[in-house]
Amino acid sequence: MTFPHRCLPVVFCSFLLLSPQPAAAQQLTVQQPVFGVAVDAEGVLTAKTFPAPGGALRLKRLMAAKAALPGDVAKPAAFRKVSLVRLAAAMQKRLDAGQPLNETMNQLAGLQRVQFVFLFPDQRDIVIAGPAEGWVKEGSGRVVGITTGAPTLRVEDLAVAMRAYPPNGPAARSVGCSIDPTAQGVARLREFQKTVPRRISDSQRRQVGLRILRGTREALGMGTVRVFGIPADTHAALVLLEADYRVKRIGIGLESAPVKMNTFIGSLKSARHSAYERWWFTPKYDCLKVTEDGLAMELVGQGVQLLGQQMVVDSTGKLTVVAGSNPSRASQLFTGDFTRKYADIARRRPVFAELRNVIDLLVVAASIRRQGWYGRTGWDAKTLLDESVFPVQTHPTPRQVPAVSNALWKGRRLFVPSGGVTIMPALARSVEKEDDDVDIPLNERLTKIGRPQAPKQWWWD
Repeated sequence: MTFPHRCLPVVFCSFLLLSPQPAAAQQLTVQQPVFGVAVDAEGVLTAKTFPAPGGALRLKRLMAAKAALPGDVAKPAAFRKVSLVRLAAAMQKRLDAGQPLNETMNQLAGLQRVQFVFLFPDQRDIVIAGPAEGWVKEGSGRVVGITTGAPTLRVEDLAVAMRAYPPNGPAARSVGCSIDPTAQGVARLREFQKTVPRRISDSQRRQVGLRILRGTREALGMGTVRVFGIPADTHAALVLLEADYRVKRIGIGLESAPVKMNTFIGSLKSARHSAYERWWFTPKYDCLKVTEDGLAMELVGQGVQLLGQQMVVDSTGKLTVVAGSNPSRASQLFTGDFTRKYADIARRRPVFAELRNVIDLLVVAASIRRQGWYGRTGWDAKTLLDESVFPVQTHPTPRQVPAVSNALWKGRRLFVPSGGVTIMPALARSVEKEDDDVDIPLNERLTKIGRPQAPKQWWWD
């Protein structure tokens, strides 16, 4: 059959990384019950899977986790409140005594989303609130709710967000991550494409497909990890990287879609697809509601969307944006479906819920700064802002990822999508769109929040 070079698109679908998969000329799908990311001593990001316990063993683990939680923190709550000022004071007390934070502090009392933020200027306090429940740690290290399986927020991610948008000093212009193929790798890939045979017989399909898949991976080699706006050696940075990696694997068929949806590779109709595709996550809120007196805020919307854009390789081997271009039809179908079904996807793939949590915290931190709440409370937030007081840069720093590609036949054409670039644009845009209309329910939440009298009590329902 005819097999011209232009019919062998190597589509850079944003950042394909982690553990190399077995080569195959057919579509490769990987189902991973529990998934984690690890970084080795050389800074190479790899994927790890962990068997998910089921049946009686899982039930025992959940019961043990619930029994170990103190007080009423294990009870599900639709509207749990956490005082940031009181939390910081409780943390400082333990740190001054040379004690580690307890798990209730580490998991922000089981909060699973920040939906509301309240200011109490007279009491010099800032309170965040949202749904919460007891939690259990998975084999991968991810901490999730006992009942819902939704990840809890982490105090270390809160600290990272506040440091990106501190009370004083410069704020992050953008927060995100990128996996950049090297110019040498792109050049090697273009040279390798020239070696692909123009005609192959049906009996050669598997053999040629395997060779093209191996050659693509070898040509691209290692991509360079770049994290910006926050330190790369934090849990929040690893969440961005894992979420970005997983969406690209789903898009090109290396991992099964968590819900019924259009994927990029499944939507390709023709092999005449020569542009590179870039996909990235960005905040998506309907608005940030603010009461007329400026004492309460509510994040309205699902929090995350997936976008796409076409790119080309310039004469130096660098990927550049195609001015005025739109994503391909296949890319539009994939990103549109992923955005519309994000809530369902996040329920089935916890890392996307963690991504939403990190974005929520970044938007909240940026909003608190922008609204001037630090000044109105006189809170310096030192415990959460100072790395020497509360270290959060304790995770391995990812530096490189091996390129991962897929190969599958659609009819009599072979598709080989492969690795690329991602970015999360500045979060400032998401906090500028506000709804200043008085919201009666939001006002009622503020007046009925019921702050406890005991100063040591930093969370309550």
